[in-house]
Amino acid sequence: MNSEFTIAVHSLVLLAYRPDHMATSDMIAHNVCTHPARVRKVMALLRKHGYVAAKEGTGGGFLLHCDPSQVTLAEMYRLTSMGSVKPGWCSGDVEQDCMIACNMAVVMDDIFAGAEKQLIEYFGQWTIRDVLERLRREQEKKR
Repeated sequence: MNSEFTIAVHSLVLLAYRPDHMATSDMIAHNVCTHPARVRKVMALLRKHGYVAAKEGTGGGFLLHCDPSQVTLAEMYRLTSMGSVKPGWCSGDVEQDCMIACNMAVVMDDIFAGAEKQLIEYFGQWTIRDVLERLRREQEKKR
């Protein structure tokens, strides 16, 4: 998984927390603890897919443009990180006459695909609204 997933989820939860307020990339970046350029890259992706709206220029920023109770973490994973469970590795030489070297990549690719499928199924159980509600409960515990 990559950090774009975390930035996307964090940003959407922040915007869901402030549904009537615009947030700049600088404000989101400060909240996420990352560089505004990274936030802008992720927000452009979210905008392209209709999750956020943006107003450019002075007084501009991002607004939530979706129902947080309908957006799952699985959607965010597919959008930002699909295929990232599989490491970028090469195992063996398929030209070799060796049962292990010739078949390792195929077998491991299948294992990683299964792991990613389970991860997506799990993430499908969680919405942006669920994350926000869980954060609110954590905050209540501290009071």
